[in-house]
Amino acid sequence: MIIMSLLVALIYLAFISLGLPDSLLGSGWPVMRVDLQAPLSAAAIITSIIFLATIISALMSDSLIRKLGTGRVTAFSVLLTAVSMLGFSFAGRFWMLCAIAVPYGFGAGAIDACLNNYVALHLSSRHMSWLHFSWGLGAVISPYIMGASIASQWGWRGGYRSVSLIQFVLAAILIASIPLWKKHESRADTGSAEKKKLTFVQVIRLPGALLLFSAFALYCAVEQFPIVWASSYFSEVYRLEPRTAAFFGSLFYIGMMAGRAVCGIIADRFTDKLLIRYGMITAFASSLLIIIPSRSYIPALVGFVALGLGCAPVYPSLVHATPDNFGRENSQSVIGVQMASAYLGMFISPPVFGKLAERLSIAYLPYLSLAFTVVIIILTELMNRKVQAGADRARN
Repeated sequence: MIIMSLLVALIYLAFISLGLPDSLLGSGWPVMRVDLQAPLSAAAIITSIIFLATIISALMSDSLIRKLGTGRVTAFSVLLTAVSMLGFSFAGRFWMLCAIAVPYGFGAGAIDACLNNYVALHLSSRHMSWLHFSWGLGAVISPYIMGASIASQWGWRGGYRSVSLIQFVLAAILIASIPLWKKHESRADTGSAEKKKLTFVQVIRLPGALLLFSAFALYCAVEQFPIVWASSYFSEVYRLEPRTAAFFGSLFYIGMMAGRAVCGIIADRFTDKLLIRYGMITAFASSLLIIIPSRSYIPALVGFVALGLGCAPVYPSLVHATPDNFGRENSQSVIGVQMASAYLGMFISPPVFGKLAERLSIAYLPYLSLAFTVVIIILTELMNRKVQAGADRARN
């Protein structure tokens, strides 16, 4: 019991750590690009490299964990992230940022797949919601660290070094805790089904798996639409001044984080299926509210906050349900591909919608969100039926 409590505390710290670097590039780029003589759009190149490395790392996570164990992979991933953040701080040319983005992406993908599977196997749905809230907490804190550093004599490089120092401290704690991970995993695995190593083809052939990965990629696209474009939506559609539009745009994210905090309280009273269903129905209704024609921005404002609340339980619940849906012995293989699907959705959706907004109008954002939400509901319900049918066949 004491070992598990210590590991839970470490996992919470690791999730905060996972979120810390995610907002640094965006918050520091206006200053970084001037210093490195890079164009404004060049940040997208770095982000793309990070996403591609993360996808590869997530797909490799099953093999890594089998060889090294959860404790070692988690510690090494955080250490790799710490080294990468330190490397960013010393970059003198844009190409150096691109090179360092590769190990950073590898570290982020491995720890994401590793910890999500560990929590899905060993902790309740309540913890999964709060852990993803903790990731958001890290993502919210880092812009303040970067802002304070830019305002001081240390500049943007100091922001990266500060986060790097936090990551190094956490990596040291995780390295020291490796025996605890080993001890708990050996106890947890006693009498459990032998974990299978599945190929990518075997994973997608599991009943309902392809439906899950498609739904997960689309869901992450729905998240990215307001995160990336909500401020521009208020600015273009309602002609609000940039400062006000930027604040309103952040309310989706605030709604999602508040929703995950609340879900942590109520999650154990509901099944993962119900949380996903209620979340997507709320997201559907929220998208309709944003679409309603109005001269006032209030309905859209309420709609984006409600959209965040609706999205809140979906990601944690889809991950937490994986061992039950596809078997504990298959969960790491499935979650590795699941994380890769998530990053693929995040990677593709912003530029695709950006092109759509350029050719048509950014006013189509809630329509696309509405359409994706309907498809996600259909895919997850079909997945539930396929999984149940597969389970029935296995029993017979």
